Amino acid sequence: MLYDEGGTGVPILLLHGLMGSARTWSDQLGWLREFGHVYTFDAAGHGRPAPAEPTTEAFVADLAEATAAIAEPMVVVGHSMGALHGWVFAAAHPERVRALVVEDIAPDFRGRTAAGWAAMIEGWPQPFPDEEAVLGYFGEVAGRYFLRAFHRDADGYRLHGAVATFRDISEEWGGRDFWAQWAALRIPALLIEGEFTITPPGQMRRMAERADTRYVWVAGAGHLVHDEQPDRYRTEVESFLREVLAR
Repeated sequence: MLYDEGGTGVPILLLHGLMGSARTWSDQLGWLREFGHVYTFDAAGHGRPAPAEPTTEAFVADLAEATAAIAEPMVVVGHSMGALHGWVFAAAHPERVRALVVEDIAPDFRGRTAAGWAAMIEGWPQPFPDEEAVLGYFGEVAGRYFLRAFHRDADGYRLHGAVATFRDISEEWGGRDFWAQWAALRIPALLIEGEFTITPPGQMRRMAERADTRYVWVAGAGHLVHDEQPDRYRTEVESFLREVLAR
């Protein structure tokens, strides 16, 4: 589940979002290798078994075990769920994380439910027979995202995990918050929020009140900032990495 993507120097760990995969980061690997030794990771429940209890702490424990051989403190770059897991991991293992990039996720989704969203996914016309069908159904940006994540069988493309697993991951966020874990961090962080974000209004700006935190708002981008505005995403992450790796 942990993939060595090459490069040398500081370890850079890339964590995908809910329903993503390690392949989420295919377009970013080349330029990220210029800054360090890059790793990608398939979260539990994404093409492999989910934890018995799909709590954030269980996913973080799985991540900690999978990356135990990476001895040097890492730069953790996460999208959505991956970013949340990244900062909870950093709070639990502060000696193992050097800096953090958080893309389009916030600490407090309490009161929200994933029931309707899960029902929508259950209605997807799976399997999608070919690449064109995936792109036609989801559009170019989301379609490419899912093509990198979906499992391909002889009859086409289908979801790479159980809908119930993805629902339960999201449902947990509707019943608790992660402000305490965020406040516990003592490392530099870059926050990237899309104009058409999924996050509750104002929360990522509030996160930026923590010391040594930079906030970037990206006009015209939705939840997949790294795919929708790749040049802006690269500019901001490269600037952040140059700064923190020079310290």
